[in-house]
Amino acid sequence: MSGKKITDYDYLFLTSALRAKESKMLTKDRANRMLDVPGFEEAAKLLVECGYTDMSGMQAEEIEKTLSAHRKEAFEDIRKLIPETSVLDVFNLKYDYHNIKVLLKAESTGVDGKYLLSGSGTVSAEALTEAYNSEDSSSLLPSKLATALEEARSVIRRTENPQLADFILDKACFEEMRELAEKVYSPFLSEYVKLAIDGANLRATVRTLRIRRDENFLQNALISGGNIDVEALAEAAYTEVGFVPLFDSSEYRAAAELGAEALKGGKLTEFEKECDNVLIRFFAVAQSISFGAPPVIAYIAALENEITAVRMILTGKLTGAEPLLIGERLRDISA
Repeated sequence: MSGKKITDYDYLFLTSALRAKESKMLTKDRANRMLDVPGFEEAAKLLVECGYTDMSGMQAEEIEKTLSAHRKEAFEDIRKLIPETSVLDVFNLKYDYHNIKVLLKAESTGVDGKYLLSGSGTVSAEALTEAYNSEDSSSLLPSKLATALEEARSVIRRTENPQLADFILDKACFEEMRELAEKVYSPFLSEYVKLAIDGANLRATVRTLRIRRDENFLQNALISGGNIDVEALAEAAYTEVGFVPLFDSSEYRAAAELGAEALKGGKLTEFEKECDNVLIRFFAVAQSISFGAPPVIAYIAALENEITAVRMILTGKLTGAEPLLIGERLRDISA
């Protein structure tokens, strides 16, 4: 495809292939059936019809490894057919930065978090671990990832504050996502990244206010590149009017209102859930598009949402949580 302008038609075959897979995905009905069965084993067996490995005999660590492998395999299948690898890389990137956070936490706490490493990044977990343990990660990793790793590690060693390291990694991750999205012919991916940044900033604002940190702390947490101006958000958060009016014309309006309620004693879970549902509703728009990048992007997002739902249900069942409690935490599932 080098030198050729990408169009919707280049996505025709992949879109058709993914449409065929959609019938096996987790639906609301299937999720409810998993919640309704009496035990973990029965719930896990129901997932086999969705193409998952039978996890009925597994514990939490094995479940996490299996879900990571399921996502990795699905991503690899898509990569073989996708006309623009940048589309998939936008979704892969967060697993690179997630893996750095796991390695930093393991080093600072002395606890082995190897099972939490994801194989779905742009760099394999093994290669990233090798680079992390080397004296010169810049020669083993993409430059931006290596720079973020070293900056985060330096901050943690200097301050012993993992939160500051997370700020560095989150900003670097979204900056790369934004740059990659801009390379794709369809603006749908860039719109998603901007919306995701708005959601991350809204979450950061509510969390910062809940723990009563100052405006400087919030400014360090906020990420540029979204639809909502970060300077205006940081300033508004500490005024009597508050941050909610900034989101009046945003898809996050209801989430912002729930965030304000959470600061007055409301449920934080409702706020978090609505933030996630904003993105789910955004991707749902692509379901009416016959072929092109948007339905492929929406499928990738739906797959990730499905894996999150599966993890919530199975770990909840494994620990004996009430079905109603598990269901309250589930994000929207299409169909």
